[in-house]
Amino acid sequence: MTAPQLPKVAGIDPPVPAPAPSSASPAAGSPSSAATSEDHSEAGSTAASPTAGALVQDHLARWVSDLTTLQELIERLLRTTTLDDALQELLRAGASLVGAGRGLVTLHPEGGPPVTVGLGLGRADLGHLETIPHEHTAPRTGSPYVRLLEDLPPVGTRDGVCHPDITGEDGLDPRHREVAARLGYAASYAVPLDVATPVPHRLGAAVWLYPEPAEPAERRRHLAGLYCGYATEHLARLLELDRVRETLTVLHSELLPSRLPRVPGIRLAVRHRPGAQGGGSWYDALPLPEGALGLAVGTITGSGPTAIAAMGRLRASLRAYAVMEGEDPVAVLSDLELLLRLTEPARAATALFAYCEPALRKVVVAGAGHCSPLVLGDHRTEYVETSLSAPLGMLACWEAPSVEIEPAPGETLLFYSDGLLRGTGAAMDRAFARLHLAAATVPRNSRHDPDAIADHVLRTVLPDETAEITDDVVLLVAHFE
Repeated sequence: MTAPQLPKVAGIDPPVPAPAPSSASPAAGSPSSAATSEDHSEAGSTAASPTAGALVQDHLARWVSDLTTLQELIERLLRTTTLDDALQELLRAGASLVGAGRGLVTLHPEGGPPVTVGLGLGRADLGHLETIPHEHTAPRTGSPYVRLLEDLPPVGTRDGVCHPDITGEDGLDPRHREVAARLGYAASYAVPLDVATPVPHRLGAAVWLYPEPAEPAERRRHLAGLYCGYATEHLARLLELDRVRETLTVLHSELLPSRLPRVPGIRLAVRHRPGAQGGGSWYDALPLPEGALGLAVGTITGSGPTAIAAMGRLRASLRAYAVMEGEDPVAVLSDLELLLRLTEPARAATALFAYCEPALRKVVVAGAGHCSPLVLGDHRTEYVETSLSAPLGMLACWEAPSVEIEPAPGETLLFYSDGLLRGTGAAMDRAFARLHLAAATVPRNSRHDPDAIADHVLRTVLPDETAEITDDVVLLVAHFE
């Protein structure tokens, strides 16, 4: 008689069952045949011990296999850095643990919109699940997937809820059977996603679907519960990180110009992508007396809320200096450097300020450790030759000469942050070459539209719009008519 086959967990075969003990008796005349009844009883106990030891080894091997599998899955989950990637990894790992093929996870963070992601389910499929009517009270998760999640246990437990045979289950709404038949699933297993700290609450739930009537074994349920416990904490951290980033993004945008000014003879466009770390890059476009215009871009060292606040103070100061002495960009940056040294001694900043007279098509530029502007026209695409200068706050006294530019009618100046170059992931010389190529390849029918120029350059330099960038990206385009 053979031992029953143990179930598989996460694709790892269980250990080989221990062989059954032999029933052969000792031969006649052997020392065992002459043993007394007490000796015979002791011998029987000794013969049984190897089998018991093998069973213990089997259990230990199973536990080691389960823990190894769980560790691998958790390590894979912790390598995810975005919420969407983490949710997909949770669904894939959970499906392997409970032996399902498809599933969905829904989150309802406090103060945020609900998030629902499916595995093997499209948007239309999720929409069908949302049509399942409320049969009892609203679920604790607040999810629209009511019937799948309404029987979950109270917060703080890892027990899942299984519907092993939806077709044959009594008291089930006909709409649920209809949706299950349409989507091709016959059973479901739901696990709550509960956060323990700082206040225990339910973040959401995960559900896995089976194509045929099925129910995960207790061993699989236990592993899925452990895994979902770790996964929930990771998801909570990613949600909090997203909230902090969103707050920093809003704060950053509120400290930048809400709209660009309209000055005769020049048209402006700007593109700004906040970095993942909440950097301190800024831009400005300030109307000045006598039809002039001041343009500025810059970056302050550091990241996070303190860097953004320092950026706001620096930009406000630059606007004041530009109004008073904007026709002399060197003086503007010199005053800004003195202020930075006195009020932000632990920080440095790069900055570029340009005094533009659109009627005369004349631009005077001074830069402090910042990237040179790029001139784009029908007959040239070249970087402006500016002198090498140190960032503000790096020297006891900053000073650098200004450069005068005379753009021809129809030419465009590009001002940008170094985050645009770093976003390419290439060495700086190659990043400059890529930016030059992007400007040179702007279609001729788009060269008189600053918005089209900005979109083309940004799309060419940073083709992957979904890729996470570390530093702020600023691109300010000034087109002279």
